[in-house]
Amino acid sequence: MQFSTKAEYGLRAAVVLAKSYPRLKSISEISREENISAKYLEHLFSTLKKDGIVISVKGKNGGYALANPPSKISACEIVEAVEGSLEPMRCQSPECSNAKCPSKKVWVKLGKEIKRTLKKIRLSEL
Repeated sequence: MQFSTKAEYGLRAAVVLAKSYPRLKSISEISREENISAKYLEHLFSTLKKDGIVISVKGKNGGYALANPPSKISACEIVEAVEGSLEPMRCQSPECSNAKCPSKKVWVKLGKEIKRTLKKIRLSEL
């Protein structure tokens, strides 16, 4: 299983905000610091804002900031916001109709462990 660049860049951008919390940072500042396309960051921040992880302020001195202190935000929140479900296989979802699948137990356990691990990691630690 591989996470996409959404997870990587979303976490990197969130860490930039965590380091400057509660100060606002513009997309262009984050783009320069992390060498990530500003257009791509706009898309990621739109998602993070919709999920209540970041706030935005418009205007000349505007930008983005974390909606909560970095110690209250987990890596799991960021990754799930930008990636969607962290289920490694369809087995964990309601769409799976094969209740007798012998490998289902493996995928369910793996999905739970991924989430558990990511929930333990706080932005303030990165």
